[in-house]
Amino acid sequence: MENSNNVTVFILLGLSKSKNIEICFALFLFCYIAIWMGNLLVMISITCSHLIDQAMYFFLNYLSLSDLCYTSTVTPKLMTDLLAERKTISYNNCMTQLFTSHFFGGIEIFILTGMAYDRYVAICKPLHYTVILSKQRCNAIIIAFCTGGFIHSASQFLLTIFLPFCGPTNEIDHYFCNVYPLLKLACTDTYSVGILVVANSGMMGLVNFVVLMLSYFLILYTVRVYPAKSHSKALSTCSSHISVVVILFVPVLYVYIRPAVTFPEDKVFALFFTIIAPMFNPLIYTLRNLEMKNAMRKVWCHNPLFIGRQMY
Repeated sequence: MENSNNVTVFILLGLSKSKNIEICFALFLFCYIAIWMGNLLVMISITCSHLIDQAMYFFLNYLSLSDLCYTSTVTPKLMTDLLAERKTISYNNCMTQLFTSHFFGGIEIFILTGMAYDRYVAICKPLHYTVILSKQRCNAIIIAFCTGGFIHSASQFLLTIFLPFCGPTNEIDHYFCNVYPLLKLACTDTYSVGILVVANSGMMGLVNFVVLMLSYFLILYTVRVYPAKSHSKALSTCSSHISVVVILFVPVLYVYIRPAVTFPEDKVFALFFTIIAPMFNPLIYTLRNLEMKNAMRKVWCHNPLFIGRQMY
């Protein structure tokens, strides 16, 4: 992956110039461990229980996997940079991080949209649920999501890889390689490229968000005639998903829907979709979901492997 320019290494300016390195490192280390523990707990609990046969939890299983992959493209580098005197990343590693972060981030957005469609079918078309979201169709949907994530990521990658970086400025005002800060360093007019980036990232996020909102509008329209008890039960099944959508989509739309310019607060908003959302997703889906709690109890408390260990 050779670049026809003078810059082979970028300097990451990080989150801020704060000197509280130990506190920041401990905080992000705790978050990263929590992300791994929480998402692995969800994945194992779903895979080893009957929930894997339900479309909602089938998608949730892949959401947890995409969370792990997505945050792992950014968080380890962020933590090591906190301890490093000079925060650098090579051109090739920067492009790799750009591609993988958009790939897994794109898959995550598509999966959340798929989960909203699942709730729509479950509430609005319950008699056709098993036919519409059969195992084979769910597998095909996941493949389509991965393909969509790859197309999105490849577009961002191709728009960036051919930009000339002449130097001497090679400082990226961010804690990971993102498209907008890189556009500022290119020694060429990037207006048209910026428009294409917004059209790709911004419109992808906006279209998925509109589909999500449409799904919930149709759900609300359908349950309006339900009895009060059924009405509240139907909405409670959507509450966890709505919480996750808000945590992820609000900062994503803020960062990517506007013209290709950077603001200091972009780094704070990026924390929401790179670290905070992957950490809170397992908590939201386990603490507010009775089926997940029961599945976790069966897997972890009644598993013969764990019972056998307790006897010794």
